[in-house]
Amino acid sequence: MIALINGLLIRKATSSVIIDANGVGYRVFVPLTTFYNLPETNQPVTLHVHTHVRPDAISLFGFVTGREKDVFELMLSVSGIGPRLAMNILSGISAEDLMKAVSDGNLNRLVSIPGVGRKTAERMILELKEKMVKLGASDSFHEGGGDVAVFDAVKDDALSALVNLGYKTHRAKEILDKIGNESPQPLSLDVLLKRALKILAG
Repeated sequence: MIALINGLLIRKATSSVIIDANGVGYRVFVPLTTFYNLPETNQPVTLHVHTHVRPDAISLFGFVTGREKDVFELMLSVSGIGPRLAMNILSGISAEDLMKAVSDGNLNRLVSIPGVGRKTAERMILELKEKMVKLGASDSFHEGGGDVAVFDAVKDDALSALVNLGYKTHRAKEILDKIGNESPQPLSLDVLLKRALKILAG
């Protein structure tokens, strides 16, 4: 799975960009919060990427910061929130403000985001509050952590392997996130898969 793209920004729009990485043009969907921080076209750019695989398509979602990607992926674990809605949410609020709103249980702030109704906001608070608090408190998610970017790539590869083995994406991601949060240091793909399979088999 693609976890990071570093290349030349060929084209940019409010919803997606095209990045030339070693002669291959990748279309990457971005939220407005990322769009506002992009350089001018024909300038180098690096995006943290979430690869979303469906039977009929493979879509790339990119973010300027690793934290924004982490928040996006947490939102995907919420029932009823898919990649498009998660992108719309991040276009209406910064990752830091979203984390604070969910951590504080601020329902009014969440429903003020375009596309977020009361039920969705309530699910976000119920399912993400503890995770958002942990994410905000963890120094390992601060920008500049090279180990985090490496582990993100390993986790994406592990998720792909587990899905190919027949496990549900939501359950597999939940297990991988749990292992990552409990580990004091980034794990290799082999170790991560072994631990995940042991839990899933149990």
